[in-house]
Amino acid sequence: MSLIELKDVYKIYNEGQENQVNALDGVTLTINSGEFVAIIGTSGSGKSTMMNILGCLDISTRGEYLLDGNPVSQKSERELSELRSRRISFIIQGYNLIPSLKVWENVALPMTYQHIPLAERKERALAALEEVEISSKAENKPSQLSGGQQQRVAIARAMATRSPILMADEPTGALDSKTGAQVLSLMRQLNAKGTTVILITHDNGIAAQADRTIRVMDGHIVHDSLWDGILVPAEAAAGVKGA
Repeated sequence: MSLIELKDVYKIYNEGQENQVNALDGVTLTINSGEFVAIIGTSGSGKSTMMNILGCLDISTRGEYLLDGNPVSQKSERELSELRSRRISFIIQGYNLIPSLKVWENVALPMTYQHIPLAERKERALAALEEVEISSKAENKPSQLSGGQQQRVAIARAMATRSPILMADEPTGALDSKTGAQVLSLMRQLNAKGTTVILITHDNGIAAQADRTIRVMDGHIVHDSLWDGILVPAEAAAGVKGA
């Protein structure tokens, strides 16, 4: 069974109006457990919309999204929130750290929603910080860290939750090339331990670090390296469905 499956998914804004926008236009896609996938596209291509749907941050207008074989599209916001807390962790360009909390508290925070006891939350947070080589900053506030250090904290937070899916939205966008390479290396280490990694980027060089690249344009998948060729939307859908 596939971990993630989109079946003819549309995300439409202002439907039926003159300014209707099909942010996703009949996307069909399958991602298996343990893959390291890059979704690449320019601004306005639909890649961020796809991430929001895959990450249960939004729901499609039409079509079906199956996560672990279970339909997602009709879930309530509360159900989506519970699903995110159990199954998905996020790394975003802005780090999303809470300034008033210490570094280890930021890492431990998502585990609160998993109902993990405080002692275990702290233990797992400190272990994750050790793994990304920033445990010495555990008692610091985010403002006392560099951008690269803050991104390491964000990765530690994702690691500590032990979610089976990691979604990273332009995780190296604000970093220098050396720090960006370190962040990608940490993500690959997570993938090697079984985490399914979905990387959203506009950068071909960053996308090339993934095992599989999916290019999105105008709400369509126009290339999937799994199929080793350029696909028009109908061919893409037929190819995935026939897998």
